[in-house]
Amino acid sequence: SNPFEVKVNRQKFNILGRKTKNDVGLPGVSRSKAIKKRTQTLLKEYKEREKANVFKDKRFGEYNSKISPEEKMIRRFALERQQNYGKKNIYNLNEDEELTHYGQSLAEIEKLNDIVDSDSDTEERGTLSAELTAAHFGGGGGLLRKKASSGQQDEEGEKPKSRKELIEEMIAKSKQEKQERQNRRESALELTEKLDNDWKEIQTLIARKAPKSERKDKEAEKPKPDEYDMIVRELGFEMKAKPSERMKTEEELAKEEQARLQKLEADRLRRMRGIDEQANNKKPSHVSADDLADGFILDKDDRRLLSYKDGKMNIENEDEEEKDKEEEEEEGGNEDNENEEESEEESANEDEEDVAADSHSDLESDLESEEEAAGNKEEKKCKTNEKESQNMEELDPKMKAAKSELPYTFAVPESYETFKSLLAGRTIEQQLIILERIQKCNHPSLAVGNKAKLEKLFGFLLEYVGELATLDLPELRTIDKLVLPLYNLCQMFPEAASDSIKFILRDAAHDMEEVIEVKGRATFPGLDTLVYLKITSLLFPTSDFWHPVVTPAFIYMSQLLTKCRITTLQDVIKGLFICCLFLEYVSLSRRFVPELINFLLGVLHISLPKKQAQGYTIVHPFTPVGKNLELLLVCDKKDLESWQKQNLPLSIVARLKETSRTEMNHIRLSCLAMCFDLIKKCAVLYESLPSFHEIIHPVRILLTQHVLVNEYPEKMQEWYNSALKELEKKVKHYTPLICEKKKPVPLKQYTPKIVKVLEFGRKQGGSKKEQERRQLIQKHKRELKGAIREIRKDNQFLARMQLSEIMERDSARKRKVKELLGSLATQEGEWKAMKRKKGKS
Repeated sequence: SNPFEVKVNRQKFNILGRKTKNDVGLPGVSRSKAIKKRTQTLLKEYKEREKANVFKDKRFGEYNSKISPEEKMIRRFALERQQNYGKKNIYNLNEDEELTHYGQSLAEIEKLNDIVDSDSDTEERGTLSAELTAAHFGGGGGLLRKKASSGQQDEEGEKPKSRKELIEEMIAKSKQEKQERQNRRESALELTEKLDNDWKEIQTLIARKAPKSERKDKEAEKPKPDEYDMIVRELGFEMKAKPSERMKTEEELAKEEQARLQKLEADRLRRMRGIDEQANNKKPSHVSADDLADGFILDKDDRRLLSYKDGKMNIENEDEEEKDKEEEEEEGGNEDNENEEESEEESANEDEEDVAADSHSDLESDLESEEEAAGNKEEKKCKTNEKESQNMEELDPKMKAAKSELPYTFAVPESYETFKSLLAGRTIEQQLIILERIQKCNHPSLAVGNKAKLEKLFGFLLEYVGELATLDLPELRTIDKLVLPLYNLCQMFPEAASDSIKFILRDAAHDMEEVIEVKGRATFPGLDTLVYLKITSLLFPTSDFWHPVVTPAFIYMSQLLTKCRITTLQDVIKGLFICCLFLEYVSLSRRFVPELINFLLGVLHISLPKKQAQGYTIVHPFTPVGKNLELLLVCDKKDLESWQKQNLPLSIVARLKETSRTEMNHIRLSCLAMCFDLIKKCAVLYESLPSFHEIIHPVRILLTQHVLVNEYPEKMQEWYNSALKELEKKVKHYTPLICEKKKPVPLKQYTPKIVKVLEFGRKQGGSKKEQERRQLIQKHKRELKGAIREIRKDNQFLARMQLSEIMERDSARKRKVKELLGSLATQEGEWKAMKRKKGKS
C-alpha cells in the first residue's frame, strides 16, 4: 500500500518472450514475514535455552479438529475406564464388596464378639495359650474365674490354685507332651527300619536279570551324548587355575643361593673336622612342665634302679651315661673336658680327706671307698680311649671325603696369580663349578664392592683363556667350556667386558703396526688372538651396522688378510680360520667383505703350478712370482689317493713341525677343500648383490681355466664341482645402463592456432558430467551465500532482542529507583513537618 516500500527492478533491455519473476519487490512485507517467523521459532528457542522441561499435551484428540468435543469426551471416558479395568485399588471400599479376615466378615468382628478358636492347636498356630498369658502377663484372676465357671462348676466351693502351682502344672504338662512326641518319633523310626529290612528281603526275590537281547535293545535306544555335553563334562573335570607364588627377584634368588652355599660349606667343614651331627643337637638344660610342646617328649624311661653293693650305692650306670655324652662333643673340647675331670677328681679327693679328718670314727670305711673309686676311674679311662679310637677310625673316611670336596663358598681373587692357583690342578668340570660358585657367592646385589670384583674376574678369566691357547698343546676343549662363564659375566657387566676385549684388540693392532714399521711386513698373530676374535663373535652381536667391539675386530681381521704375508702352511690355516670368522660375522647382515674374496683367490693361486699361474691378477699379500707360489701344490699320487676329507682344528698349527710329509700333503688338500667350501658359501651369501658376477668373475676364471681338477681325488672333484655349479647357476638379474628414449621435440611452425571465441555471459561448453559439476558448484555457492545471509540476519535479530531486554531491565530499575527516592523524599518531608510542629509547640 505504501508506494515508498515498493521496489521496482528495472531491466536494461526488454527481450521478447522472456518472463520476468521479480519485476516488483516488496522489501517491507518480506521483512515483516521474516521477523514474524523468527519470533515464532528463533525467539522461542532463545527464551527456552536454559529450560529442560517440556510440557506435552497427550489428551486424546486435543489437536484434531475433525472430532467434535462430545466425541472427544466419550472417547476419553472409555479410555479411562479401559485403563482402570482389572486393577484393584486397596483403598476402594465399595459397599458391594465384603472384606473378610480368615474367612470371617470384618463387620461381624467389629461387633466385639469372642472369636471361635479353630480346631488346630494354639501353639502350632503361633498364638499364646490362656494359661501362659495368665502366668506371665498377669490377669490370672479373671482367666481362672472364667476357667472355673466353664470347666469346673462342680468344684465351686474349692479354693483357687496359686501362681506357683499353676506354673508347676504347666511345666509338667509340657514335659509330658514332649515325651509323647519323642516316643512317637522313635516308634516311627523303628517301623521305617523294619519296613526297609523287609523290602530288602523281598527285593532279592523280585529282582531278575534281563536277557542280553533286551539289554542290547536298551543300549541301542539310549541316545549318544552330544558334542556339547561332552565338552561340558570335560570342562567340569579340567584343572582350574590356582594362584601361584610370586616370582622372586634377582636379588632374592642371589641371597637364597648364597645362603644355600654357605650352609653346604659349613656342613663340609664340619665333616672335614670330624664333628658328628648329633654333637650340635644338645638337649635343653631345663624343661618346665609347661614346655611340653618345645621338645619335651618322654620317648624312653630315664629312671634308674637304686642298688647297693657292699653297703654302698652303685653309681656305674650314671658314670657310663656321662661318658657317652662326653664322647659326642667336639675334638677340640675333649682335652678341656679331661682336664676338668682331673681337677674335679683332685677336688673330690681333697674333700674326702677333709671329711675323713673331721670324722675319725668312719676313717676305715672312707679309705676303702677311695680305693674302689680310684679303680673304677681307671677302668672308665680305658673304655673311653677305646671308644675314641673307634670313632676316629669311623670318621677318617668321612674327613678324607670332605677334604677332597670343593668348597662351596669362594672369595673373588684379587690378582691373576691367585686366580690361576685357584684353578690349577682342577678338572674342567671343577673349574666351571668354582667359577659358578664365585659368581653366586659374590653377586652384585649382596654387597657394594662385588660388582668391581666380578668385573676384575672377567679380565682374569680372559687372560687365563689366552694363556691356555698359547701352550704347546692348546687346551681348546677347556677354552670351549670356559666360554659359558665368560658369557654370563658379559651379560652382567657389558661395559667392563667390552673394555677388556677392546684393550686386547688395541694391543694386537698396535703390535702389528710396530712389526710392519720394523720389518716391512706383518705375520699372523698367535692362537690366543684368534681365540679372542672367536669369543668376540659369541659375546657380542655381529649384525649391527656399528658396534664398539665388533667393528674394531672386523677392521683388525680385514687388516690381517691384507697385510700379513703367506709364507708357511700355518699362515694358510690361520687365514682360512679368519675367513670362516668373517662368514660367521656377516651371516645375518650379509655385508660384503672384499678381503675375503681376495684371500680365497690367493689360496687357489698358491695351489697351482708355476706354469699355469698366469693370465689373471693377484692382490696383496699374494705375489704372482716367488718361492711361496706352490705352497698348496701336491704332486705325490699316493698321497692324493690316500687323502680323506678332515677338519682342521687350530691345535694342528702347533704340531705341524712334527708331522710327516704325507700328513702335510693331506693337510694341504684339506685346506684346498675348505677353500672350495668357503667359495660356495660366499656365492650363497652374496647372490643378492647387483655386482655379484663381477665380484666372482676372477674366481670363476681361475676355477674353469687354471685349476687342474682331473689330478685331484674324486672327493676333491665333488667339492670343486659343487662350488663351480653354485657360481654358474646365478643368473644376472640386472639390466645394463641405456640412455633414456625421449619423444622427439617437433620444430616450431608458423601456422596460426585457431581458438573458438565464446560469447560473453555464456557458460563454456563441455561434456554432460562437466556441466552437471559446474551446476552443482554454482548451486553450492548460491546456497552458501544464502545460509551466510540468513545466519547474519538471525544474529542481528537476536542482538536486537537482547538489546530490548537490557533496555527493559534498565527502565524497570530506573522506575523502581525513582519510586524509592520519591517515597524517601515524602518520608523526609513528613518527618521535617512533624519536627517543625514540635518546635512551634
